[in-house]
Amino acid sequence: MLFTIVPYKIGINIWAFEVVKAVANPYLNTVMADLAKSFFVVLPILAIYLLLKKDMNVYSFVVAGILLYVISDAIKLITREPRPCNIPYLDNVIMINHIGCQSSFSFPSNHAGVLTGLVFFLKNYKYVRVLYVVWLVLILFGRIYLGLHYFTDVIAGAALSLVVAYVVYRHRNYINEALNKLAKKIFPILAVKK
Repeated sequence: MLFTIVPYKIGINIWAFEVVKAVANPYLNTVMADLAKSFFVVLPILAIYLLLKKDMNVYSFVVAGILLYVISDAIKLITREPRPCNIPYLDNVIMINHIGCQSSFSFPSNHAGVLTGLVFFLKNYKYVRVLYVVWLVLILFGRIYLGLHYFTDVIAGAALSLVVAYVVYRHRNYINEALNKLAKKIFPILAVKK
């Protein structure tokens, strides 16, 4: 192999872990661990909210979320970068992980890769969008805080998410119309009435 990036030797990654270690405390440990799982609740609530608002973007929101997860996970399988909490070299830099170190791969962060770009679909809801962005920033900080991702994993995941979600957002009218038509035939309760 001619070129290999070793993320644990990249200065910004070490700096991010040192910042996290400096602010670590038992309360924050609990908050970050709980936030890590909150997307299982937040994303369905947002989809239901868009559906109740009769916003056609509910379809492209769901499509974007699924597509982003699949792409992000495929990249993980290709890069096979170990999580920082599995690197002995970082034992003195990473704080103790309170949710356990997962054996799955690190690059890019699925949380960043899925969640960041979904903000496009909330542009018509100012307060919801602001709350979402605050929640997102906390989630992304938590990925580093828990030692599950490098800073570069989070940045790459966010960049990937913004690009892919923007493409879906640009084609949202076609996606929304097609899926709404399908919903009317198969499961009318999920159809958005115009």
